[in-house]
Amino acid sequence: MGKINVGRLIMGGIVAGIAIDLLDYLVDGVWLAPRWAAEMALLGRPGFSQIQIVLFNVIGLLTGLVAIWVYVAIRPRFGAGIKTAVYAGLAVWLLTTLLPNAAFMHVAHLFSAHLTLYTTLGGLVEVVFGTLAGASVYRET
Repeated sequence: MGKINVGRLIMGGIVAGIAIDLLDYLVDGVWLAPRWAAEMALLGRPGFSQIQIVLFNVIGLLTGLVAIWVYVAIRPRFGAGIKTAVYAGLAVWLLTTLLPNAAFMHVAHLFSAHLTLYTTLGGLVEVVFGTLAGASVYRET
């Protein structure tokens, strides 16, 4: 078991975060944008502001950093590679997307089941793909 290459971890996390943010823009900013606008209006809320969008992007970057940190942490047990990156991405998606969306969007009935499902599945693709992209950058030496 080698030492963690912090520089590569950060670089991989940034790559993962950028990939997550780009895919999130396509999923939530383009494909689901009309649904988001309609459902926010039903709640009596305006659409997302520019500051909120920037904050969502910061959260995406932090999610990428956490995903690569999890990947690096589980590498000694599972080995380096695609399978381990997918495991890390699934774990991070479970904690950062599935459970919060289930609680705040579905259980609380704030948004429709369709929007909840679509954005949660979109998040699965975003986080797993982002983790794969970031893990491809990480090297221990």
